[in-house]
Amino acid sequence: MVKLQCKNYGFECDFVVEGKDTTKVILDFGKHTDEEHGIEYSKESLMQFILRKG
Repeated sequence: MVKLQCKNYGFECDFVVEGKDTTKVILDFGKHTDEEHGIEYSKESLMQFILRKG
């Protein structure tokens, strides 16, 4: 299970996305940060977020 939360990356935001499909989690989190916070992360950057969490 993969989980990304905005508050873990410096945002004062309760957005959480989780699931078994890593690609979908990355796309959903990237879309949210772009639309809500004005920050566009590359897919590679988001994958690094996941890998660093272990």
